[in-house]
Amino acid sequence: MVGAGEVRAFIRRFAELIAEHKDELTALDAAIGDADHGTNMDRGLQAALERLPGETATPADLFKAVAMALISKVGGASGPLYGTAFLRAAAAVGSKTSLEPADVAALFRAALAGIQERGKATTGEKTMVDAFAPAVAALEERLGQGAGLEEALRAALEAARQGSDSTIPLVATKGRASYLSERSRGHRDPGSLSTVLLFQAAAETLAGGSGAGA
Repeated sequence: MVGAGEVRAFIRRFAELIAEHKDELTALDAAIGDADHGTNMDRGLQAALERLPGETATPADLFKAVAMALISKVGGASGPLYGTAFLRAAAAVGSKTSLEPADVAALFRAALAGIQERGKATTGEKTMVDAFAPAVAALEERLGQGAGLEEALRAALEAARQGSDSTIPLVATKGRASYLSERSRGHRDPGSLSTVLLFQAAAETLAGGSGAGA
């Protein structure tokens, strides 16, 4: 079972990973965007850590706190997209205080739906969806095959990595990168890498796992 303690650890680990990879994310964004993805996400998540409610908080309370911080502190597309993702995750888990593996899959599925609705993006368009969608699909598939949550989350992480890799040869058709047209080819989408870090944090914390590596 996944409780508020694991969700809190997940959020803290995601913030740590973004801080560790901040410069890399910003460098990727410098090539095809506004050169601010890493710094913006780091600022938003540090604000989220300061806003996390106390020990009586439910998983939904924690997700909502992150969403509000990201929406208010992160500029560009990242804040609204990740903020919507965390809001949808909160709605998916509702008032539950402990989450079954199926609930974890449902919250990530809801997060993906929020991202796609907000960003009007699908796979193959060189966005974070190219990493997020296969990760969710892998998570659901492994759980459906009877795997435990830790194994399923590690499969999701690997799928996210492969999805991020797949953005490198693509030509962007969404967001600021789309303005570059063919010149966007050959660059990794920065949102796809932050998505990998999100699923790395999940694999390391939500099922008690560790050491998945970036």
